[in-house]
Amino acid sequence: MDKNIVIIPSVRNPDVINAYLENVEKYDFPKDKLFFLIITEDFADKSAYKNRLKDYSVDGEVYGESERNIFLKENNIDKYSDLIPKRSHAETTFGLIYMAKNKEFRYGLFIDDDTVPENSFDYFNQHIKNLEFEGEIEELSSNKNWVNVLYQNFKNYKLYPRGYPYSKTNETIKTNKTFIKKGQIFISQGLWTNIPDLDAVRILMDGDLNGQSKTRLHRDDFKSNFITAKDNFQTICSMNLGFRREIIPAFYQFPMDDNPFGIGRFDDIWSGLVVKRVLDKLDGYVMNGAPLCIHNKAPRSTFKDLKAEVPGYESNEVFSDIIKDIQYDENRLDENEFLQLTELIAQKLINDGRTEFIKYCGQYLNKYIDLMREIYIE
Repeated sequence: MDKNIVIIPSVRNPDVINAYLENVEKYDFPKDKLFFLIITEDFADKSAYKNRLKDYSVDGEVYGESERNIFLKENNIDKYSDLIPKRSHAETTFGLIYMAKNKEFRYGLFIDDDTVPENSFDYFNQHIKNLEFEGEIEELSSNKNWVNVLYQNFKNYKLYPRGYPYSKTNETIKTNKTFIKKGQIFISQGLWTNIPDLDAVRILMDGDLNGQSKTRLHRDDFKSNFITAKDNFQTICSMNLGFRREIIPAFYQFPMDDNPFGIGRFDDIWSGLVVKRVLDKLDGYVMNGAPLCIHNKAPRSTFKDLKAEVPGYESNEVFSDIIKDIQYDENRLDENEFLQLTELIAQKLINDGRTEFIKYCGQYLNKYIDLMREIYIE
């Protein structure tokens, strides 16, 4: 396992490849350690993405829906194709399946195509350093067991990121220093300058009708990296994210947009809650901060995002409360502990889900666990 897979969902911007590979060349990061998996649609210009990869002499593949279906069929897992919602950001689930089936990949990275790296950072190397970190670091917790990843500039902007429950706001943050051993960091969440990742209500409250934000973030708004304490939740956005392959069974990107409820924009948020809870039980952590990316979110109707989010707000308020208590016997965990704990969470969502959509998501998570069992065990 000496390669890292870079998973980019995109239909509109092949230039994203240029932006990140220019950073690679600037810092002499070895290209042979990277594999780019572009997840797109059949209507997109696949050749444009392939040509970018060729121009930079970097290994990679471009998968539209047709290629994804062929991959699933060739690997005898096409019965799980419905786990990948159509024309949705949550198609990144395919990237996790691809990574799980290819053991050469040590680390994975999610990158959104409306970002470019802050070039003061050696982007890929910084994510890897975070995942291999050992040393003292700031640890955050709160009286509401939720941590705002934008806390460092909260005094100036009063921002909460997309997915942060409204009932968990007005928290009191507590910080302290703790020592982390190498191997305890499983996720490296890079944060964002320029347009913050906000939900539609908060964008409206900020006075913006174009799906962006009047408030803009800057490089000096972010200080040192930090982790979130055990038994505390946080938002995890897949815009700029590095992760160890071990978390794949716990990292299903929930089925947004392509569902009978018309709900979207919670795929990475809820997958983040699940994996954070699993990491809490396995002495693992999420590191937040650098490397930063510049988020150049394209203008779109704030009300379109609002329409997708509003039916899911009730579920988002209670999702973390449902999964915070997991009963299990530590002595029965084995090398498939990520899979085992995630299966318990899936059952919790199905049996104790307080909305029909949460139960629906629990069923999909359970089916994803069946797929992971086929890949990892059977």
